[in-house]
Amino acid sequence: MTAAALSPSILNLREQVRRLAQDDASRFHRIYDVTESEGRLRVPPTMAPWVERTFGSVAAVESQRIVRASNVVTGEAAIFNELRARRPIRSSAAPDIEDELANDPWARPEENTPEDLFGRLRNDAALTAANVAKYDAHHSLVIFSEADPLRFDRASVRACVELANRWFAAAHEADPDAAYPFFLWNCLWRAGGSIVHGHAQVQLARGRHYARIEALRRSAAAYRDEHGADYFDDLAAVHTALGLGWTRGSVRMLASLTPTKEKETLILAPAFNEEAADALYDTLATFRAALGVQSFNAGGLLPPLRETPEDWQSFPCVLRVVDRGPLGVRSSDIGSMELFAEPVIASDPFAVAKALKEQ
Repeated sequence: MTAAALSPSILNLREQVRRLAQDDASRFHRIYDVTESEGRLRVPPTMAPWVERTFGSVAAVESQRIVRASNVVTGEAAIFNELRARRPIRSSAAPDIEDELANDPWARPEENTPEDLFGRLRNDAALTAANVAKYDAHHSLVIFSEADPLRFDRASVRACVELANRWFAAAHEADPDAAYPFFLWNCLWRAGGSIVHGHAQVQLARGRHYARIEALRRSAAAYRDEHGADYFDDLAAVHTALGLGWTRGSVRMLASLTPTKEKETLILAPAFNEEAADALYDTLATFRAALGVQSFNAGGLLPPLRETPEDWQSFPCVLRVVDRGPLGVRSSDIGSMELFAEPVIASDPFAVAKALKEQ
């Protein structure tokens, strides 16, 4: 066995799967398909100096190792090419967060934000505000007391989750037909945040869950019907067997094999509670301190607040977190591939898992 095969990497995923125990390998193949290919090209001598400066060597460019991981249950997939991390990126000086906050429109949120018809909710670290331009009929903000969006701590993340749950309950009580909750946190402009002041968002849908959450529910239900096993249990077991998953109390954490964008980490919790909030904080704090993440998206895929016609058996609280890149980068990290085909990923899930577990 080669040294490369002994060092876990997305580039030797197939070799690692071959070394799994039989039960783990069976679970893996029920969920994933992995293919490898080689991208080849010819670099002209006149271009060689630039290629060597940018990518390290001509050989690395002329023969590129590409791995494609596909989740055959959910339809999610990702294409990995580590060379993508070294490609030239247009950048400029990132706006200074303190300068941006000098004219903070939410410095006095009770004066400068609307409130929901059922009133404004608050705790020690945040308060709610109705969203001026709504995604849905029930869509509000959780505005942090700390304006700097990267100065969150464990207490403020716990407070955010506590306030989000209170908002879900209040909005559902005001409109019992609105029962499908979604939690989201777009941190800074790379992640789609239009206001610098730290905040998360909460929504409730009527009639059915949001499309991708409903698709995940259907996929998990079909998996249970076909294999007689819980999809989320098997997903966690596969990641754990590969060294990409670990547990903290009743929460399972995974460095995703099919990330939506860079460094995606999944958190599977029994409920959207303090333990889930701690796992979310641990992930974001590691992203911030160890992985250099400056902008991120986090989403909470949550089961409905009441009985519904659909089968939500065993559907956990699913938190998804992705890195959205340096604040000064001018080019977008999402293009036509991500929008219409499959994500192309530069970060290695095994490196992400290593950093998260070490922290």
